[in-house]
Order: sequence, then structure tokens, then C-alpha cells
Amino acid sequence: MKHRIVRRVLLGAGWCALIAGGLGIALYFGGWQRQELILLASGATYLMLGALAALLLFLLARGWRSAVAAGIVLAGVLWTQLPLYVPDGRAATGTEFTILQSNVLFGKADMAAVVAAARAGRADVLTVNELTPSAVERLTAAGIDQLFPHQYLEPGLGGSGTGIYSRFPLSGQVKHEGFTLRNLSATLEHPALGPLAVYAFHPIPPTADHAVWAREMRTVDAILRESEGPVVVGADFNATSDHVAFRTLVNGSFDAAAEQAGAGRLLTYPADKSWGPLIGIDHILVSGGTTDTIGTLTIPGTDHRAVLARLRLTT
Repeated sequence: MKHRIVRRVLLGAGWCALIAGGLGIALYFGGWQRQELILLASGATYLMLGALAALLLFLLARGWRSAVAAGIVLAGVLWTQLPLYVPDGRAATGTEFTILQSNVLFGKADMAAVVAAARAGRADVLTVNELTPSAVERLTAAGIDQLFPHQYLEPGLGGSGTGIYSRFPLSGQVKHEGFTLRNLSATLEHPALGPLAVYAFHPIPPTADHAVWAREMRTVDAILRESEGPVVVGADFNATSDHVAFRTLVNGSFDAAAEQAGAGRLLTYPADKSWGPLIGIDHILVSGGTTDTIGTLTIPGTDHRAVLARLRLTT
């Protein structure tokens, strides 16, 4: 009798876990437009882990048919997640180019740490989100002008400002329309590559207005589809790789640098919590190149980890 009760408990828990895993897959593929589902999709991978828990519970309960169902769902989970951990295998050829992306939390981050990270990482370009006028002043005081003498800055109050700092000359600066925050691009004149397009994006968070976020992600996609390589993008997309809106961006000529390198889920937010970060919403994209290495860096004073990617670009 006791054995039968334990078996039923295990089976019941297993089916609850399997439903969670199935929900994770549905959120991954769904492209839902409801705010609650968009936010849930940010952590769809965590829900997908329910499929693994379900399989283990079913095996313990000796529920073989249930275990087969869990195995099928788990196969779907692995199909969505394993590519993130497998390098694309392309030979790393071309000109080395390094980009650092950092959201500085309303300009509150330690700007000396941002400059130090860019210097230590030998970054060629720094893209900055939530850049305020005071943050620009503190970056200058920390020596950023010596490191990046060429700049396209659109600082603003709160989280609206964005900037591009470069070792090389910039031209063709554009402040893109159709966004709530400031989204920028410029053409970098690289001595070996020639013209290189650099984008710094920051769509509004879906927590503020999910419909606007979805529209702005579509605008980003439209802009990138019109660009010609090589191109690098540094962005806080307020989207994870579990969002259809993000995966649409890397469905054509663009690749996510983290996926190219097989770096898995680069968790960047929230970085200021003892239990974080839990999700990866800061990204580097590349067109016309491959990724050697990519990783995250802790910047004191901000709730985002910075992302540093060393790329190989070709003309």
C-alpha cells in the first residue's frame, strides 16, 4: 500500500514537471503577444528543465509509458538548447575585432571600471546603453577619450541614452527613428577591413510596454536586413534567446556571437542580486565574421553584466 502511494506521488509530480517542460517549449516557439507570456518566455529554459525532472521521476516510479512521453519532450528540449553549447565549427579567419557592450543602469555604473574593462579586453568598440550626461563626464574623467578618441554619443536622462565609442574614425552617424530610447549606428573606418557598420540597440523593455517592445524588435530586424557586411551589433535587446523576436534577428545573415562560440546561455541580468543573473538579455551580433571568444564581465554599480566578444571579420 505504501509503495503504491509513493508511486502515485512520483507519477503525479512527474506529470506536473512534464507539463512545465511542455509549457517551456510552447513559450519558446510561440511568439506570444501577451505581456505575461512574453515575460515567462524569458525563462522558458528553466521551465524546460521540468522534462528532465519528469523523466527521472517516472523512472523512479517505474512508469515506463510516462517515461517515454517525458523522453520525447526532453528530446525537443535538447533540440532547442544544445546548439547554444556547440561551436559552429567554422575556422576563425579574418581580422580580429573586439567589441564590449555595457548597460550602465541610468549612468550609475562605475565608469572607471567600464574603461578598465575596455582597456583590459583591448576593445576596438564600446557600445553603451542608459548613457546619461553625467556618465559621459565620468567616462571622460576615467580616460575614455584616450582609449576611444572617436565617439557618437546621444546621452539622455534615465535609460534613454546610448553611445558608440571607437578606436577608429566614425562617419555616417544615424539616430534611428521608431524607438522610444536612442538607438544608434555609425560606419567605422577600419584600416584592414574598410567600412564596418556598428549598431548600438536598446529596445524598450516588455515590462514597460510589451506591444511597443515587439514593434521595436521588428524595427531592429528591418534595419539589420538592410545592412551590408561586415556588421557588429552591441545591444541590450531586453530579450533572451528563448524569445522568437530575438531569434528572428539571427535567422538571416546575422549570428549571435555567443551561439557561434558555443558559449551557451550568457546570463547578464539581474547582476546586482545575490540570486542573479538569471537571464541573458545583452547580446553581440555579427554579420560577415566568426567569434573566437565571448564572455561576461561584472561592472560595479549596474544591474547588467557587460559582454566582451573577440571576433574575426572579413570584408
